[in-house]
Amino acid sequence: MEARKDYILDRWVYFAPERAKRRKEFETHHKVKLPRKDSKCFFCQGNESLTPPEIGRLEENGKWKIRWFPNKFPAVENKIFPKVSKPFITKEPAYGFHEVIAECPEHDKQLWDLDEKHIKQLLEVYKERIAELSRQKGIKYVSVFKNYGPKAGTSLVHSHTQVAAISKIPTLVDEELNAIKKHKGCPYCKIIKLEKTSKRKCLENSTFIAICPYASRFNYEVWLFPKKHIKNITELDDKQLLDLAKILKKILIKLKQLDASYNYFLHYAPKSSNLHFHIEITPRIAVWAGFEFSTNFTINSVMPEEAAKFYRA
Repeated sequence: MEARKDYILDRWVYFAPERAKRRKEFETHHKVKLPRKDSKCFFCQGNESLTPPEIGRLEENGKWKIRWFPNKFPAVENKIFPKVSKPFITKEPAYGFHEVIAECPEHDKQLWDLDEKHIKQLLEVYKERIAELSRQKGIKYVSVFKNYGPKAGTSLVHSHTQVAAISKIPTLVDEELNAIKKHKGCPYCKIIKLEKTSKRKCLENSTFIAICPYASRFNYEVWLFPKKHIKNITELDDKQLLDLAKILKKILIKLKQLDASYNYFLHYAPKSSNLHFHIEITPRIAVWAGFEFSTNFTINSVMPEEAAKFYRA
């Protein structure tokens, strides 16, 4: 495995050929991807031996409720080789740790089916894994993300989250950090104040707010923010985690109504920086095409004000 830099852009590609061998629980049928019915699920209760050795678990009534373990087909690995840096040719180890969190033992449940307490416990696992992996030598960022549905890139149906601890700060997070430096104080705190009274506000409780961002890239895109300036999920207390779980569940139930594939991911402040923690939820309804890929601009057919109205309904 290795990470290669673009010839001139600050854009990196992680090469992990082994991931092509992943089991894919979807089959193509009349151009629509459907779950395969003949697959033996790696993540179901009783099949624990099919995954790499477990890292940890949360139990209830003597059985696991949430468990996490190394990804069998990782995108990064705990190996180091010399970095190569020549004109236009730069590569380095795809160093890091790649884990999977099985969110529940039941195969026929998704995250929107779980109660708020269960979702809060999952968020606590996110908090614990970010804290633990951030302490590992050479790790600069821990990416926590979820893929649901074939259009979002998932290969397994069973509800799960992935955690990738990597040796560099992601380009997108770095762009946010550089943009923040152009403002006096936290711009996201000001954005939250602005959107609290706008038509783009979706939901709000005592500590969290959900908005459809003004320049949404995705149909029905949603961002979740703590209303106080908090830099990392590791700083959230029990009350804040429960409020986040409540608002996240409400958003997911609406995505279930849309029958939409989606991704979500956490953005937090790397060490010695000051990024306002948030979760971005990006439904994968529209297909990006030549315009998007040739310009890095996006065409969105759903206005964020209309999307927010849908979430509020």
